[in-house]
Amino acid sequence: MNARRLGRIAAAAIACACAGAACDLTRGTAAPNAAPPPMVTNVGPIPGPRADRPPRPNPYRNDKVAIGQGRQLFTRMNCAGCHGDHGGGGMGPSLRDVDWLFGAADAQVFSSIAEGRGHGMPSWGAKMNDDDIWKLVAYIKSFRTRDEVQPPS
Repeated sequence: MNARRLGRIAAAAIACACAGAACDLTRGTAAPNAAPPPMVTNVGPIPGPRADRPPRPNPYRNDKVAIGQGRQLFTRMNCAGCHGDHGGGGMGPSLRDVDWLFGAADAQVFSSIAEGRGHGMPSWGAKMNDDDIWKLVAYIKSFRTRDEVQPPS
């Protein structure tokens, strides 16, 4: 046999041995309560807060122009479709309440919008930039205050 063919046969034998070691088909050899290996998929952002996004103060907290722009974003991004026209609730929870499930601090509201939450709140971080999300947070946080743009009648 020539050296090239011998090299191919050796490579094939090594590949088969590695595949056999990685895939043990013998019954009863796995631990009885062993967890399956973790599955890695590319499904997009997973709802919930990310640990690598540091909380920072809202740069538009008391900016009346930004609050007005946040109202426009609330309408444009169809937040009212779930949360009601003035954030009073609907299919989604009320944004006018005092108690919030995922926290009412500006950074927590930002995280809920940017990362999404389970059971219906989508992740908007891929569709909106951070400045627009902060403006939306400023608008939402203006509810029930003197700064609210177009309060409900």
